[in-house]
Amino acid sequence: MSEEVKKLIFEENEKVLCYHGPLIYEAKILESKWMDEDPELTGPHYYVHYKGWKRSWDEWVPETRVLRWCEDNIKMQSRLKSLYRTKQSSTKSTCSSDNESNSLGKRRREAKSEKEEDYLNKPEVKLDIPETLKGQLVDDWESVTKNQQLVSLPRQITINELLARYKRFKKEKKGNRELNEDLLEEVFDGLRIYFNKALGTMLLYRFERHQYADIRRQNPDKDLVDIYGAEHFLRLFVQIPSLIAHTNMDSDAVHVLNDYLSDILRFMQKQQKHLFQTEYENAPPGYLALSGAN
Repeated sequence: MSEEVKKLIFEENEKVLCYHGPLIYEAKILESKWMDEDPELTGPHYYVHYKGWKRSWDEWVPETRVLRWCEDNIKMQSRLKSLYRTKQSSTKSTCSSDNESNSLGKRRREAKSEKEEDYLNKPEVKLDIPETLKGQLVDDWESVTKNQQLVSLPRQITINELLARYKRFKKEKKGNRELNEDLLEEVFDGLRIYFNKALGTMLLYRFERHQYADIRRQNPDKDLVDIYGAEHFLRLFVQIPSLIAHTNMDSDAVHVLNDYLSDILRFMQKQQKHLFQTEYENAPPGYLALSGAN
């Protein structure tokens, strides 16, 4: 693999946010390296220290667990904390000698504990993003954050067009009888919903926000999957495991979804030259001023 693909997007001593279980914590990157010795642990990894935790909790984590320290991710951290730690005080019974009240408080605490255990035991979506697409993510990040460039919008091949091409590809490969079109469309609908909801809160870099605001203003009734393309769609796949973790999908559904998502990623890898923009556009001077860029 070329050194270009092996670039690390986070730096040592950088303050970041990091997933640990279902929640996100402030952390600091102590070391970084590209792991390729173990087939199960390939790709960029970071040795992180969680703020306020003992050093014994320091650990190597894959890049998919690390988030940029920014306003949007801090808000997501707060939402997750609120989701899994709310009603903590309500489970404690008020000071009373009433046995029934104490019993109710105990049942609430037990129910909360069971819910947390159920969450930790939920089946996970484990996506293996192809190496060339990981390189695409690195190039994407550099183009936007370092070079202050933008993806041209609307994309010629939008997300909806990408999904339509994937469907045609599967039909040609499997035939109408073997392809479960209803299930495939259900997966597509889920991806569209996730993208439309996550784009503005999780998938954009700060430099892209003014472009996003312009797009929304100019196309108030247009679906985002008919504007954005593979560049932003690929970013969604990085976040999908954590998004799915907060649903009630059973293990069978998660397994089926994982197969479909992995196959879509393989299709995107095969069609990488056609789906992704090769050269991002330079932002005009007026945009640089509005975005607050140097």
